[in-house]
Amino acid sequence: MRLFPLLLMLALALLTFWLEQMVREDTGPHPSLRRHDPDFIVERMRLTRYGAGGGIESKLEAARMIHYPDDDSTELIAPRMVQTKPNEPRLTVTAERGVLSQDGEEVFLYGDVRLVREGAADRPETRMHTSFLHLVRARSLARTDREIEISEQDRVLSGRGMEYYNDSRQLHLRERVLGQFEPRKKAQAAK
Repeated sequence: MRLFPLLLMLALALLTFWLEQMVREDTGPHPSLRRHDPDFIVERMRLTRYGAGGGIESKLEAARMIHYPDDDSTELIAPRMVQTKPNEPRLTVTAERGVLSQDGEEVFLYGDVRLVREGAADRPETRMHTSFLHLVRARSLARTDREIEISEQDRVLSGRGMEYYNDSRQLHLRERVLGQFEPRKKAQAAK
């Protein structure tokens, strides 16, 4: 008979603990935040960024933009980015899909990524092709840890891992670098 009150108190304590756990689960984040469901979708998205002088610095377009509130991520379908900072060659980047950072300063591109840097008086057009590219807008940096092929007029470079700074035109290839350079044709002397 003396154990009955103790067992009853233990059962009530366990029941109270179980009920508290059930209530805490229900007061967590909203059910839509527990799943990876989009909260908005934008078709034919276009974002233009202007510099301090009022000129266009970059444009980001995508066939579709999908935002997910659970991790605040933004997915881009068929993104196309054009960077037109003053005193830098124009960069155009396309891919099958991409992810935009929360602050919009970084873009991660996946699948058939193509980067084209326009030529200038002293440099020909440059084309890059890879399966992944990470762009950091503020630093004019494009980098990858995957295989990449870079072609420029009569030159082709390939390797694994690359960093390219558009403002200084510095290119760093990391591993397995191969290059093919065609000799430049000399102008024929007039007779």
